[in-house]
Amino acid sequence: MLACLVPFAASADELGDGLATLWEVLWHQSGTPTRIVRWENDIRVRFSGINVDAHREHTLQALRAVTGEANVKLIDVTGQPDEKTANLTVEITPDDQLEDNQPCVTYLNFKVETRIDSGRVQMRDRDAWRCAHHEAMHVMGVRGHPAGQTVLSYFPWKIDGLLPLDRVMLRAWYSPRMAGGMTPFEALPVLADELVATVPAEQRQAAAQARDAFFANTIRQMHAYATGQGDVPAVVKRSGKSTGEGIRFGRSEMSYFLGIAYLEGATVTRDATEAVRWLERAATLGNRGAQAKLGAFR
Repeated sequence: MLACLVPFAASADELGDGLATLWEVLWHQSGTPTRIVRWENDIRVRFSGINVDAHREHTLQALRAVTGEANVKLIDVTGQPDEKTANLTVEITPDDQLEDNQPCVTYLNFKVETRIDSGRVQMRDRDAWRCAHHEAMHVMGVRGHPAGQTVLSYFPWKIDGLLPLDRVMLRAWYSPRMAGGMTPFEALPVLADELVATVPAEQRQAAAQARDAFFANTIRQMHAYATGQGDVPAVVKRSGKSTGEGIRFGRSEMSYFLGIAYLEGATVTRDATEAVRWLERAATLGNRGAQAKLGAFR
């Protein structure tokens, strides 16, 4: 656990970094804050492509690590009579496929942004070993690329195994408190509480206070971002993949998510007036979810 690495009393900055990392996993590299998506059934994986035998066991090790933390059953159906029932495909591609700045990629398929129906991972032959744990995290629905100590980082601290924060993410992502379709402000307290739970009991009250301060600061930043007055989040800048349109859509989504947060009291104190204000702003920007939610009020 994180607390086993450095005592919280000596690492308030590390706790803050951990909370920031958990917030950043809730952002897509296009510049859009995301909802929670996750598997609600067994994962049946099939391997294909070139040189599969050289990468299959290591990739399975990565998939077993993430599914084990999430308590999701993993079944390798490669070469089995029921191979066609696979809902996850891992393809090892030639080295001249994909892009140098994206040697591995995961695609998640879902009819609605709640439950993962199927997925596909592509990894170049020469990069498969270092990509396995990174893509395994994406397979589980964790779509962000945070800067912190996680295999999801663009500048990873570790590539051949999960880090403590990765395990925190997965336990929270698949905990009973989490549900598919949750907004970032609904999901953040679940993630943060999982991290606080790793702190020694005698230091947990201080950690909870640091968590609440982080919530308040994040809300202030997102108020500014949603209105176009604040800076673009660092996780978006680092990706190099955001577009002007993506950021405009992200601001619209953030306005909607703030409305839902105030409506439900998620991360913030429930406030119907604030909820309507943010939903109206999102609706004006063309957000259909906000338009539908406001329609239900009237």
